[in-house]
Amino acid sequence: MSQREIGVGLLGMGTVGRGVYRILKDNKMIIEKRAGVPITVKKVLVRDTAKNRDIEIPEGLLTTDINDILDDPGIDIVVELLGGIRPALEYSLRALGKNKSLVTANKDMIALHGQELFAAAEIGRRDLFFEGSVAGGIPIIRPLKECLAANRITRVIGIINGTTNYMLTRMSKEGLDFRQALEEAQALGYAEADPSADVEGFDAARKLAIIASIAFNTRIPLDKVYVEGVTRITAEDIAYAANLNYVIKLLGIARENADGVEVRVHPTLLPKNHPLASVNDVFNAIFVTGDAVGDVMFYGRGAGEMSTASAVAADVMNAARNLANNCPGMTGCTCFEEKQIKAMGLTATKYYIRIDVADKPGVLASIAYIFGNNDVSLASVIQHTAGKSAELVLITHEVFEQNLQTALKGIKDLPVVNEVSNVIRVEGV
Repeated sequence: MSQREIGVGLLGMGTVGRGVYRILKDNKMIIEKRAGVPITVKKVLVRDTAKNRDIEIPEGLLTTDINDILDDPGIDIVVELLGGIRPALEYSLRALGKNKSLVTANKDMIALHGQELFAAAEIGRRDLFFEGSVAGGIPIIRPLKECLAANRITRVIGIINGTTNYMLTRMSKEGLDFRQALEEAQALGYAEADPSADVEGFDAARKLAIIASIAFNTRIPLDKVYVEGVTRITAEDIAYAANLNYVIKLLGIARENADGVEVRVHPTLLPKNHPLASVNDVFNAIFVTGDAVGDVMFYGRGAGEMSTASAVAADVMNAARNLANNCPGMTGCTCFEEKQIKAMGLTATKYYIRIDVADKPGVLASIAYIFGNNDVSLASVIQHTAGKSAELVLITHEVFEQNLQTALKGIKDLPVVNEVSNVIRVEGV
């Protein structure tokens, strides 16, 4: 094996960038032994070289000129940690075009432009690694691509957004409402000032598109992922779920069956004995089912400076090892099939439905009649009366989404129905 030094250029020294730099510097000796080659950060792209970063940085390491990295023949690996699409995508494509391997933790860029990046990596015969783009330090990309590669994966279900998992945990354990849980998450730095990417499910959808593309060997466009966030989850829903022996989690769910692949992100009632039900606070977990291995679960912190930096640094080591052995570009795109992606209306699951109705005789019969006409059967009914109104909580048997939605339209038009307060899917039973 060649012992030449592998040079690294970091694009960005924010939270994760500082973590990557620390790991590569502080663990340099053990990293060299494990990778089989010395790895050195040669340059770091930043907006402001004078900014205080609470980390000791050698003179001349920082630059504001991307060309100092892309045009340096001594830099073999570019680590993109800028986030977003612009200018991250341009810089990444230019790096690959200059025959540099690319490591990124940018889920937006991979989810939206993965095909373009993989094509550029293939042309240059260089590596494109992105373990840190999904679930922080939890290894999932490499296990799917390599450790579980002999399996036909049939299911991936995961808690892949720490912010919403923290909020739902606090709502379950402390009885907080949505607004209180969000404000607490923001105060602790788990949620941004604009939390929409997390609470509307968009962050989880990007991650699921990446995971499902690898698991099912077919490209999953982001716009084909059904997305529903947690903004309509109330303390009442949490309490009813607990009484029914469920917990509520925001899940990313991907399944393959004879009809195609379904890919969806939404709040879900899970039985309390399900392995994912006990995953709380900011932790993530991904449950994978393969035809040979059976069920396996990956668990850990899904975000944060050092957990994500750990995944990025490991990718740098793998890229360096491949370069040292003259075999970069061996693990390219695995989307070699073109599978049908099912419309949401054709997916089938059970449902929790909470309806506010007039407290009159025959109300349940009217609702059940509409459900029956749309092939929706009820597994259980809870009724809570308060004054002149009542609240019905229904759990259905498994039904197609399109049948349920048609039924709900008819139910909303009933004079005795004040409001369909919430509809949440039920899994794991």
